[in-house]
Amino acid sequence: MSEETTRESTADATAALNLPEARGILFVVSSPSGGGKGTLIRRVLPVVPRLGYSTSWTTREPRAGEVEGVHYFFVTEQAFAEARARGEFLEWAVVHGKHYGTSLAVIERELGSGRDVILEIDVQGAESVRRAAVDSVGVFILPPSFDVLRERLTARASENPEQLATRLCNARSEVARYNEFDYVLLNDDADRAARQLASIILAERARRGRQERLAREVLATFPDSAASA
Repeated sequence: MSEETTRESTADATAALNLPEARGILFVVSSPSGGGKGTLIRRVLPVVPRLGYSTSWTTREPRAGEVEGVHYFFVTEQAFAEARARGEFLEWAVVHGKHYGTSLAVIERELGSGRDVILEIDVQGAESVRRAAVDSVGVFILPPSFDVLRERLTARASENPEQLATRLCNARSEVARYNEFDYVLLNDDADRAARQLASIILAERARRGRQERLAREVLATFPDSAASA
């Protein structure tokens, strides 16, 4: 069989597969407040190719150093309610007295283009994504202990005493929901935990079901037994 004939046969076989274009994977990363999910995500984004980040909407005030459109879209309660009424959110929740939501259009656009997306949300938001029957991979970030979590929240000094007490009070019930996720990481060392999160993303990309199109395209380059005899 000539090289030219092989190329033509390969093209015909690949076209006949009629497989859907590969969609991206939605990675839902959760932790209690102060668990370090944002830190780990920021370390992973520059080192894992074809990985995007979904910027959530929130009605809370920006913390020191947070940038509009990068960390969150900071909106009023009215703007959030209007977007929710129009059905613009994949999920939304009230967390520590403030509203948080994820743009459905942004997620669909990114995943439809074949790009993987990290969604940084609380356990309530993760539950909403699962209820919406969206294909996703859940990763829960564990703090080393309650004392360490309290130290982290206190050190960042971004909440007043009442807000801090609320977050600490809610932390136990949030950590108790670790078993709702596909993966659980201990964030006792940020470098190691970030490497582990990156490894999860790469491993999920290599799952057989997600590589079906690629595998069949490669298989189509091989002559069948009759042609090679």
